Amino acid sequence: MPDLLAILNNLAWPFAITLAWLAGEFGQRWTGLPRISFYGLVGFLLAAPQLQVLPPPGAGTVLLLADVAFGLILFELGYRINLRWLHTNPWIGAASLLEAGLTFVAVYLVAAAFGTPPLSALMLASLSMATSPATVVRVINEQKSSGQVTERALHLCALNCVLAVFAFNATVGLWIFRTSEDVGDALWNSLVVLAISAFSGAVFGVVVPALLRMLGKLAQDATVAFALAVILLVSITYALGLSPVVAALAFGLMARHRRVAFSQAQRNFGALGELLTVVLFVFAASTLDWQKVLAGGGMAVLLVLVRLLAKTAGVTAFAHLSGISWRKGMLTGVALAPLSVFVILLIEHARHAGVQVVEELRSVAAVTMLLEVFGPIILQRALVWAREAPETSHAA
Repeated sequence: MPDLLAILNNLAWPFAITLAWLAGEFGQRWTGLPRISFYGLVGFLLAAPQLQVLPPPGAGTVLLLADVAFGLILFELGYRINLRWLHTNPWIGAASLLEAGLTFVAVYLVAAAFGTPPLSALMLASLSMATSPATVVRVINEQKSSGQVTERALHLCALNCVLAVFAFNATVGLWIFRTSEDVGDALWNSLVVLAISAFSGAVFGVVVPALLRMLGKLAQDATVAFALAVILLVSITYALGLSPVVAALAFGLMARHRRVAFSQAQRNFGALGELLTVVLFVFAASTLDWQKVLAGGGMAVLLVLVRLLAKTAGVTAFAHLSGISWRKGMLTGVALAPLSVFVILLIEHARHAGVQVVEELRSVAAVTMLLEVFGPIILQRALVWAREAPETSHAA
């Protein structure tokens, strides 16, 4: 019997990933909804607190695989960011600062009104500033979307992720200072970590293109080389306690501006990217507990609405100044709704780093579950309403 239990335990993740992939394929075909919504549902249902198919989440191979998947997506997001455009049109950056700031204040006030401790409310407000790059990049690629709303959503997603990581690390640094009164440790876990992470990604962004040019195989081998480099970079940041989010974004940004071609055919990193995306969304949803989802339901719905309103208002306010209509500005704000994967991975890393206060954030499981399923759908509808993606057709 122990042998049988060991075999079943070893098969849990392969079974869950296969089932999630099938659910995504058939679900997308029958409903026209994004595949990743179905990946999240399967991960949530099979999690240890629900059907007990998957083991409890923890540090290890699956978390590292999830980080690698997230790193590949962040690299692609960074690669699609045009810094010259942001310099030419600074109102996009202003919109990012406003929508992230409004989101921070609004979420903090709601959390405080529900009796959340100040430090936990700060963490929640910091996390809420972000938009999940995993969802945004995946849905945009799946929908083959292009246009003003699409490009602005990508750029704003990258900007507010960096702002969110900075604010979250600063809050973690504050928590460390309050518990240990070690200024050096607090600074290391906020500003220094981000600086070293960005530097690491930039170094990879210089070295990898140079190596490809030296080999003379820039076109055909770029995808494999970049995938291997992202895996190595994420593993290094994982081992050293750095930020894989900032490092992978910096790598993508630097690679783009080193004039390396990254063709349409290589988006999502092919079969490797597809597989790791399923792992990422199943893992993220498997960290959620249905009891905590139910317990935080009322607060979650209000937080989701307040966050969506803040982001929409912030982007819309600068719509005309940045060169688009009010309607497209509003739809860009709506497109920033996805959140879940980004939050879950940051919380998991903070927890494994010993920041026990994040356990109090488990009450926001309902927020992450809502946006795990509905975030991709909201983004998909925003792209369709902006006429930048086709109306999804599905089989009867």
